[in-house]
Amino acid sequence: MLKAFRSAVTVRLVPALLLASPVVAHGVSDEQATALMQGGHFAYLKAGAVHMLTGYDHLLFLFGVMFFLTTFRDIVKFITAFTLGHSITLVSATLLGIKANYFLIDAIIATSVIYKGFENLDGFRRWIGLNSPNLLVMVFGFGLIHGFGLSTRLQQLPLPTDGLVTRILAFNVGVELGQIAALVAMAWLLALVREDAKDIGPFARVSNGGLIAAGAVLFLMQMHGYAHTSNPHDFGFNRDDHVYHHEEMDRFNRETRETLMPRD
Repeated sequence: MLKAFRSAVTVRLVPALLLASPVVAHGVSDEQATALMQGGHFAYLKAGAVHMLTGYDHLLFLFGVMFFLTTFRDIVKFITAFTLGHSITLVSATLLGIKANYFLIDAIIATSVIYKGFENLDGFRRWIGLNSPNLLVMVFGFGLIHGFGLSTRLQQLPLPTDGLVTRILAFNVGVELGQIAALVAMAWLLALVREDAKDIGPFARVSNGGLIAAGAVLFLMQMHGYAHTSNPHDFGFNRDDHVYHHEEMDRFNRETRETLMPRD
């Protein structure tokens, strides 16, 4: 009875959570922003962990990567590739001040979620008639994009000039800690499904179909945001919904930097 209940909850609840995930806020909250502007390394570490654990796009992609990994060696191999990728761009792009429209970057991240769900369903072979690209290379490549997305969010803040390198590294460590916590939960969930289900096929189809659907919704949301910020005059909505709001945020960040870290 208990096994049947757990299996039913897993098969029905998880896809629902995947589809509901786009409504979760993604970014740096006002509370985190204040803590990062006034706090030290621990504040950056904590913010990194929180950002990963609330980053639904990162979590969805990781869930897709983890879906068919059954050995510890494979998990380490693929997660290491993803970690190296996002660490490289997170640290380097932030330190070098390389920026891009974060809606556009998050839209590309959404395509990584769609890609992984499609690849898990053997879509390349079944519907295109091609072999899937090398998965390890793709996971590393998407890791680079995810790291750039993390960097664009972090660079929304007035980052300090003193100790910036160690603070960025602390943020990255926090991201890794949050990622480990998420991976443990995913590994437990997937192991539970394999243990309870005689045939994982229905769960695989529903879950990875959910990944594709969630990724598509995320992509449309981000492209909508990109259109508003790149062409604000084309939309007849309130001022706060468009690029003017972001310009005001940038001005606030500059003024805050000058207040907290005045020049000698």
